[in-house]
Order: sequence, then structure tokens, then C-alpha cells
Amino acid sequence: MQSILKYGLSMGLFCALIIILFSSCGSRKKMVYLQNDSTQINTLYDQYVPKIQVNDILTVVVTAADPKVTAPFNPISSMSSGNMTQNTDLALRPTYTVDNDGNITLPMLGKTKVVGLTRIEAIEKIRFELGKYIKDPGVNINFNNFRVSVLGDVARPGSFVLPSERLTVLEAISMAGDLTIRGVRENVLLIREVDGKKTMHRLDLTKQSTLNSPYYYLAQNDVIYVEPNQAQINSSKLGANTNIIISISSLLITVISILTR
Repeated sequence: MQSILKYGLSMGLFCALIIILFSSCGSRKKMVYLQNDSTQINTLYDQYVPKIQVNDILTVVVTAADPKVTAPFNPISSMSSGNMTQNTDLALRPTYTVDNDGNITLPMLGKTKVVGLTRIEAIEKIRFELGKYIKDPGVNINFNNFRVSVLGDVARPGSFVLPSERLTVLEAISMAGDLTIRGVRENVLLIREVDGKKTMHRLDLTKQSTLNSPYYYLAQNDVIYVEPNQAQINSSKLGANTNIIISISSLLITVISILTR
């Protein structure tokens, strides 16, 4: 009986050590976002507005006081339903892909260089060109493929297509269901393509100074990766046997408790 008790106690101790070793040491310093570090927040979105890139897909809509004069500039998509009325709001808006030379080809205007411009800058450029044909034209441009991806230790990893280009790293993470308890908040990786080259940047989400980072606002096709903490890495080494060991240890402790009453 004594040998059984000793074995059971040793297994129970082993189980306790495993739980202590691999449970997350979730201190406040490692878990809380944007802790006050006396940083003066001065980030302006206008400083980091995403620029139009090659292969971006843009929706361009032209408006004017007289809708008839905009018809040549707003071709109805061939995907529109055959029984669609003349109400242009119901028509599928045409899209334009930025080619390798940085141009989109617009009706009447032909090739128009937009690469490297912000959405607002592209609007002003096209409005100026349209002024040769239409009095006081209005132009609206939207990204059709503004996509960001969030990977790693988040609740719902995936890619997200957005209707607007204004997005922060915290908003992207919230769309992925937030970081898990195991995700490392101090070393979030941001992968961005600039002029055809991949660049990598690290963000510490526990520091308020991150709000001043030039990478706080995201650009199209950004990828966010959240790495697991060391406890999660260590636990993965134990494999599926961990649950079995813990279950057996728990059973032994229960049996010992009954026998020693």
C-alpha cells in the first residue's frame, strides 16, 4: 500500500509541476494593451494614408449635375442583370486594375497613372482630367481589394476584405477575435510590401507609444503574425500524451484520497 501511495504522490507531483510549468504566467505587464508610458500621442492618419499599388482594383464612379453627361464615363458592368432598370445605382460599378506601369484605363480618358497616389490624390487628378469634358465633375474612388491577413495566436485567423482603406492594427486584430491568452503582445510582426519588396516590422501592443508608429495604420495586403509565448511552444513538445498523463495522475490522486480516508 505504501508503494502505491508513494507512486501516486509522485505522479500527482509530476502533474502539478506540468501544470505550473506550462500554464501562462499572465502578468499584467505582458497582457494589457497600450499601457501608459507617458508618450504624447501625435499620430495623424493623413501621414500614413495607403498609396495605390500595382494590381490594386479600384472602383471609379463619375457624377455631375446632369447624369446624362456622365454615361460615357460610367459604363454599366456586363455582369448586370438583364432586367435591370436604368437606375445606375442598381448597376454593378465597373472596376479598374492598376497595370504594371501604374495606370488604369478609363473610358474617354484612356491611361491614367495612379500608382503611388493616395485615394484622394487620385480623385483630384481624375477630376482635373474630367473637367475637359464635364463641368464640375464629381469622382469617387474606392479600393475593391483592400485586404489584410491576421495569422498566428488569434481567435479567428484569416484574411479580411474591407470597404475602406482606413484600418489600424488593433482593428485588424479585433476582426480576428483578438489575441489568445498565449499570443505575444510585445512582438507582433507586420509584413508589408513596398515597391515590390517585402518589409518586416515589429510592434509592441503593450506600449502606448505604438499609437505613434508609422505601421499603426495598415496598408493593403498587410499581414499580421502573432507568435505564441514560450509556454505554448513548450507544451506543444509534449504532444497528445500530456492529457493522458494528467488524467492518469488525477485518477491516482482521487484513488489515494479514498484509500487514505
